[in-house]
Amino acid sequence: MRRRRTALANLALAFPALPETERRRICRRSFEHLGVMGFELCATLVRPVEHALAGMRLEGLEHLRRAMASHGRALVLTAHLGNWELLTVAHRLTGYPLAVVVRPLDSPWLNTLAERLRRKSGVELIDKRGALRPVLRALAGGRMVGILLDQNAARREAVFVPFFGRAASTSKSLALLALRTGAPVVPIFIRREATGGHRVTIAPPLPAPAPSDGDALLELTRRCTETIEAAVHATPEQWLWVHDRWRTRQARGPSP
Repeated sequence: MRRRRTALANLALAFPALPETERRRICRRSFEHLGVMGFELCATLVRPVEHALAGMRLEGLEHLRRAMASHGRALVLTAHLGNWELLTVAHRLTGYPLAVVVRPLDSPWLNTLAERLRRKSGVELIDKRGALRPVLRALAGGRMVGILLDQNAARREAVFVPFFGRAASTSKSLALLALRTGAPVVPIFIRREATGGHRVTIAPPLPAPAPSDGDALLELTRRCTETIEAAVHATPEQWLWVHDRWRTRQARGPSP
């Protein structure tokens, strides 16, 4: 199975010190997680949104409130971790409107469910292609704008930063937007708990790069990726290991 091979290869790159049996366990749990995720999306589609909200626990809302109070907008950094599609529903718990930059998921059936859920949850959807102007309008309108920053990016739109110790081609879009608009970058992740509910964690905004940091765009992208890596470390079985994260390689030169 190609996806299983990809997941195991990624786990070997990310956790070379782990015994192979443990990496296989994480791989198996990650596929189980995707199956449960599909069930949860179906259940959310046929039930009132309030039913899904009742099973969510929100932590760190004060960080988002301070960011929105001081800037009137925010860029939300997140990843394909936990049931990330339920973050579109969870935004209702924050009291702030949300726009999400999206691209079709690799899995057609999961993409169909996700699109239906996104529209039901009432978020604004922004196609990744030609997203700049809609994102700027959303920020100017006082919205949060969510961007998933944990997938391989084409070389022309990326910078290379470390992810699990290896140079990963990472979209520079979020850092560009943050530096251009001054909007704070607020990390928000969702995880499924052992009880069956979901915990949404809002962290303090990432510190903006100082002039002494050199390349501000590279440094902010590095900080974003470092934040995602820490989140994946906490619950590795809930990350999307089937994605070929390190597909694009650096042309030459040392890894950052």
